[in-house]
Amino acid sequence: MAEFAKDTFSHASYAAFRPAYPADLYETILAYHRGPRSLFVDLGTGHGLVARTLSLDFHKVLGTDPSPGMIQQARSLTPREQFTNVIFDEALAESMPSLRDSSVDMVVAAQAAHWFDYTKLFPEIERVVRKGGTLAFWGYGDHAFVDFPQATNILKHYTDGDDTSLLGPYWSQPGRSIVVDKLRAIQPPSETWEDVTRTEYEPGVKGARSGTGTMYLHKKLTLNDCMKYVRTWSSFNTWQEQHPEAQSKESGGSGDIIDEMFDRMRSVEPEWQSDGWEETEVEVEWPMGVLLARKR
Repeated sequence: MAEFAKDTFSHASYAAFRPAYPADLYETILAYHRGPRSLFVDLGTGHGLVARTLSLDFHKVLGTDPSPGMIQQARSLTPREQFTNVIFDEALAESMPSLRDSSVDMVVAAQAAHWFDYTKLFPEIERVVRKGGTLAFWGYGDHAFVDFPQATNILKHYTDGDDTSLLGPYWSQPGRSIVVDKLRAIQPPSETWEDVTRTEYEPGVKGARSGTGTMYLHKKLTLNDCMKYVRTWSSFNTWQEQHPEAQSKESGGSGDIIDEMFDRMRSVEPEWQSDGWEETEVEVEWPMGVLLARKR
């Protein structure tokens, strides 16, 4: 998660252009949960989206993140007068000394679980989560343009592989592999966790809901907003550091890797070639993995 703590990373853009989670995902998690709803902890809270959403369902909410910029965003988007039961702390998920043993009813990590050191995380959450408490982790990979298979293939070409002129080598590992593989590498120890369930979705490119599994995350975006979303990727932030001479067209430069990628996609998708193409709306879906477990 070190990329999100860098001064070069735009925490405001992350908050503005990352997808929100749908009501049915929260409903699934709350239906799985049993017992009290006194304290909920959101690990890797980012800009505090999940903490704010679930603040209506728990008496107290704590959101933690190691990035000062993310915590600043979370606090600025969470007015105290409106969210009186939510607090944010700059902290690692693997160390929560302020929390008492067996004091947490639910621990969540949304698009953060792939960053953790599980040799340290599991002992810590096993300490703080009460018997019968809930672990709810989820993460999503790179989106698909469900009506545009050629554009989707180009996106994959730019985000995968070892070509240092593209984005593939700039993802942090093993986090990238973990989230692409839908969190399957995260295995709650069976001696302390039970009722483990997994839900997955892989988008198709034959139209909306043409994928396999249970879909939670989808959105209609303009191509302009899609470009801004892609620029929140950690791989792009690292690519930028290695290619400081490449400036986006939007900022007056000749183009960066995201401009190049979208130019290539536009060249194969006629519907994206008209004047004002930036406002063309496209349906996107994200591959996703959801992991739920209950403390023994």
